[in-house]
Amino acid sequence: MHQRHTVVVHGRLAMREHRLSAARKRLHGLQIMTFEHLAARLAGGLSRPVDEGTLRAAIRTVLPKVELGELDGLKSLPGMVTAVVDTLRKAWRAGIDLQARAPEHPRLASIAKLEASVLAAMPPAMMRPTDLVATAIGRLNYVEALFGPIEIVGITELSPCWRPLLHAIAERVPVRWTAGPRRIPEWLHRGVIDVERGQPHKPEIVAVSTATTYHEAIEAMRWARQLVASGKADPAEIAIASVTPADYDDHFLALRADSNFDLHFVHGVKITACREGQAAAALADILVRGLSQTRMRRLAALLAVYSGPFQELPEGWMRILPADAPLASAQAWTHLLDRLTAADWPDEVDHGSALREIILLLSQGVAAAEAVGENLLRGRSLAIWRKALVVGSVASVDQTLETLKQDDGVDACVSIAWMPASALAASPRRFARLLGLNSSRWPRGISEDRLLSDHIISSAELDPLPVGSADRRDFATILATSERQVVLSRARRDSDGRLLGRSTLLQGPPDEIYLRRNRVPEHAFSETDRMMARPQEFRALPQAVAAATCWRNWLREELTPHDGVVRADHPVVRAILERTQSASSLRQLLRNPLGFVWHYGLRWRAPESTNDPLVLDPLEMGDLVHLTLDRTLRILEVNGGLAAATALQIADAVAGATAQVTEIWATERAVPPRVIWRRTLDETRQLSRRALTFGDERLPGTRAFGEVPFGGAVPKSDVAPPWIAAASVQIPESGFRIAGYIDRLDISADGRRALVRDYKTGKKPADNIVLDGGRELQRCLYAFAAKAMLGDEVEISASLLYPRDEIDLRLDNPEATLVEIAGYLRAARANLLSGGAVLGIDTGGSYDDLALALPANAAATYCKRKAAAATTRLGDATQVWDAP
Repeated sequence: MHQRHTVVVHGRLAMREHRLSAARKRLHGLQIMTFEHLAARLAGGLSRPVDEGTLRAAIRTVLPKVELGELDGLKSLPGMVTAVVDTLRKAWRAGIDLQARAPEHPRLASIAKLEASVLAAMPPAMMRPTDLVATAIGRLNYVEALFGPIEIVGITELSPCWRPLLHAIAERVPVRWTAGPRRIPEWLHRGVIDVERGQPHKPEIVAVSTATTYHEAIEAMRWARQLVASGKADPAEIAIASVTPADYDDHFLALRADSNFDLHFVHGVKITACREGQAAAALADILVRGLSQTRMRRLAALLAVYSGPFQELPEGWMRILPADAPLASAQAWTHLLDRLTAADWPDEVDHGSALREIILLLSQGVAAAEAVGENLLRGRSLAIWRKALVVGSVASVDQTLETLKQDDGVDACVSIAWMPASALAASPRRFARLLGLNSSRWPRGISEDRLLSDHIISSAELDPLPVGSADRRDFATILATSERQVVLSRARRDSDGRLLGRSTLLQGPPDEIYLRRNRVPEHAFSETDRMMARPQEFRALPQAVAAATCWRNWLREELTPHDGVVRADHPVVRAILERTQSASSLRQLLRNPLGFVWHYGLRWRAPESTNDPLVLDPLEMGDLVHLTLDRTLRILEVNGGLAAATALQIADAVAGATAQVTEIWATERAVPPRVIWRRTLDETRQLSRRALTFGDERLPGTRAFGEVPFGGAVPKSDVAPPWIAAASVQIPESGFRIAGYIDRLDISADGRRALVRDYKTGKKPADNIVLDGGRELQRCLYAFAAKAMLGDEVEISASLLYPRDEIDLRLDNPEATLVEIAGYLRAARANLLSGGAVLGIDTGGSYDDLALALPANAAATYCKRKAAAATTRLGDATQVWDAP
């Protein structure tokens, strides 16, 4: 029969390693536990210490109900629960009786009242440390039967609340404090506890400085890989530690995936690193920040694999969402669903009611976070959600999820370990690397408690074991308990480039080794790192060869395949030239052939910003005005027509049209903040009134049309156009077909005259323009399209109307201008078919959406370098750039 005996350790890592060691040695009857669990076991029954989740839940429940005097104004703030947890934990660890101290100060009375309510809300078996100690001391007769001889290993300090129990237990059973080379606290000498000392190890000490914290993490991974690969150490003998591991967690998580070796996170990894955590975070993002298409797509993609409301929707249902619609409100979603029919859904079954229920749930916001989570989440995602609501404030549930941890599933006892310094001090390893040895970071500063400041209870009494002192003890312990090597690492600069000072613990030898960020390591930690360390090997890779060739070609003055030169008669080029064009695409062909091929041939698009705009950009402002004018014309034509309308009638029609457009815009596009949006709509109404009341000639009995389709363009409304919209429109002697929408078309009652008008919401040009270097094609092309559709006998007049300046620019000779345009287009077509998809005058400019695909600062460097060769290559196609 084996005698029962107990080992008391600190932390999960120490418990795992001692249990593995005991199993290997076949030590039957050995118990391994922390001191607070020992106290709960001795207290008997179902007694257990207060855990974090239960404490937070109890505080959240009672906090709104308890009157706290001067603290009442703070109860609803997001950080209040955490502040109360910290204060109660400190008081309990220090052994302070808040109820007895309540008369000393009103703040103490408030905290005592809150403590009493919290304790009443918790399960009866859950006790404070002082209560556990008191109960356990009353059951000392069971110590020998429950624990036998007790050995305390790897602990440098014990909170004051536990010390009376330790001394009382030592009176009944043998207690050995195995300190090894660790510092022995003074209070330990006052009892009968057997203290076992050991000689400190003398490891090799190496001090290094790195560029940043990310570089620190990289160097740590290189060091660990080198130790394992060289055979100097097994993974279980290597530790990387810091007092602030959160500063490095993201770096190590990314580097671990790249390195392809196990790195155990002793303190756990972020819960958002898994799919279930991401699902909870996506839901929190919507509830905290509101609905949007981007957020909804993310949530739907993450929840599609779980049973629940989202799984009832058919596969591919997100294709029904308009690509450019922000859908930033429940109203916007409702308008969208109202327009959808069963035929719009992938399975041709109307799922609008199911999606409406989801939108209704999400639109309730964080106030209904618990109910929303219960309805939408399942399994582990729901468990994570519930925990987040307990741990933190509902209003900041998204931030709470970022702080939650989970076990990473890597075996701690056979892996390299990344851990807090306190865990390494309790469970030493032969090789240790300490990160973050910068001033104010290690050791950390000491601050007053947030609720019980120093003038109420001194910090020395409330927190007798402050973090700064603990950091110093852990540092000394690690140096004394690591057998072979300790690397002391610090960053020279923070992520913003500010210089960082050295820690006060780095005084004296050894001399610091300066590690450059771009140095060639002795041992790479991953394939990527190896390639960076062996440039001669990397240069031989196809990817590197292509990148180097591209870079060199960009620096040459002559044109190369990396500047848009392709083989003649390329099938992609021929295909896009054979398509029906628009005025915008032809403008890009004339002024930016490279961008034309990228946009229409490769279908590249500039990334859309996910943020709501502060103001509408010029293109969106133009779209808003055009939509308003189109709606206004429809209203006026139903009520007697534009020609017979008075200024008041036009103003009323504009107001009604603006209301309709506002409703549609909010469902399909991003809306600026309310005040700016209101000002934008006022400006839209003003520009629309000016455009429709402009005092030029009025054709007798005019019928006015807006957004008139031609050349096969799909009509935007149910108003019948004055011609067959599907009929093809071909530009004579150019090889191009065109399609589009005419902003406004006025046709006289006799059908013999027509006015084509293109609205421009920007500023008027300095001079009267015809083609404006190829920028202005709509006026001429739309006039030609109208003549082709209405017949040669109809007299066509074309103009550009600038309502902001109330100026109308007429095109004097549309026929001659069309001949000129056709010549330019022929030259551009021939150039592109010959392989000249090179940069033009607009390439890299302010309005080039695809400038990000060019070298950096292309307008000032690359474009100037290639301009001469590109102009020569384009030949006659460049003449349009000088057209007036």
